[in-house]
Amino acid sequence: MTERPALTRLLISCADRPGIVSAVSGFLFTQGANIVRSDQYTTNPEGGDFFMRMEFFLPLSDAERDAFERDFTDRVAEPFEMGWRMWDTTQLKRVGILVSREEHCLLDLMWRWRRGSLEGHIALVASNHDDARADVEGFGIPYHHVPVTKETKPQSEERLLELFAGSCELVVLARYMQIVSGEFLERLGVPVINIHHSFLPAFAGAGPYERAKERGVKLIGATAHYVTEELDAGPIIEQDVIRVTHRDSIQTMKQLGADIERTVLARAVERHLEDRVLVTENTTVVF
Repeated sequence: MTERPALTRLLISCADRPGIVSAVSGFLFTQGANIVRSDQYTTNPEGGDFFMRMEFFLPLSDAERDAFERDFTDRVAEPFEMGWRMWDTTQLKRVGILVSREEHCLLDLMWRWRRGSLEGHIALVASNHDDARADVEGFGIPYHHVPVTKETKPQSEERLLELFAGSCELVVLARYMQIVSGEFLERLGVPVINIHHSFLPAFAGAGPYERAKERGVKLIGATAHYVTEELDAGPIIEQDVIRVTHRDSIQTMKQLGADIERTVLARAVERHLEDRVLVTENTTVVF
């Protein structure tokens, strides 16, 4: 991995009102922190919602960080009724990946991880097929084959929960062609990002390229979104498109779409790992 500066990231969301930026920056100043980057957004300057992403330099021990966060809660977060979180960038988020047979998104993520451009650590890969084992283990990443059938789905999800428990801060569905249950998502307890091979909300569900061809669309795309219990309806993080014509077959559209899928998923994962995404209701603010 490329050496990264030891920064702390602070993400904030709350009702907008005067004094938020002053309170946050003033607190950090009194603690001796050096703010190196700050982004903010309000949905409306009068009665809107406020969002902030800030990076600052302040070396702290574990005990000092606990005290720092308690002080921030008492002096800033509670008076402004903030939702907030901090992340020490020296601690790489651990990523678990679920994949089925199509490997393009998986291989792209592993390659980015190996060259150090992904701010995270791929902890493990699990699949309902054994096809990708050699590739994954070639990267030195643990690989787990967890078959899924309609009859064994509860047991399969239980096994996946065992694998991910305490080992991941993020799970990525890199063309995992299984619908995960609401109970699985609740018990997993970490964000899950999916790549859907369509420009959502168009052509949600199965067979989007076939349905796009039937409709004669001129743009196909891909969507990376957080997974919720409602199929392909979670908050969108990243999207992109490519132009097609009537001459393109379904297979050609799939080949073109595969490139969009892998880059869109990689961008979404990168933005999440870099703490650039704040979810508000069923949409996102991406700094």
